[in-house]
Amino acid sequence: MKKLTSQENLEKYQNIAECPVRNVIARFSGKWSILILCVLDENDVARFKTLSNAIPDISPKVLTDTLKGLEHDGLISRRLYAEIPPRVEYSLTEMGRSLMPHIKALIGWALDNYSSFPKK
Repeated sequence: MKKLTSQENLEKYQNIAECPVRNVIARFSGKWSILILCVLDENDVARFKTLSNAIPDISPKVLTDTLKGLEHDGLISRRLYAEIPPRVEYSLTEMGRSLMPHIKALIGWALDNYSSFPKK
């Protein structure tokens, strides 16, 4: 692998449309996305109410929007059961499951270093 010059290192993030760092990480780096992915990872399948209870400070609208975004990006799946009342369940997709070891590594780092950060 070719070593990049410092100028090439600076330029590689400038192509907004083609930058994998910007375009992949942005899909799950929102305030709530990682928490939702963690809840789904721990529960295999979860309904809206389970997610809402697990993350009590997220509004229903933001939870709905975040779930739609994660589904659109292929990280979670949504299964609707034709029942009365309708039942909807969310779970990680294969791609979402493949992301979790990386998120868990980040969580481990956060736990190890949290006390070093200044308090807000």
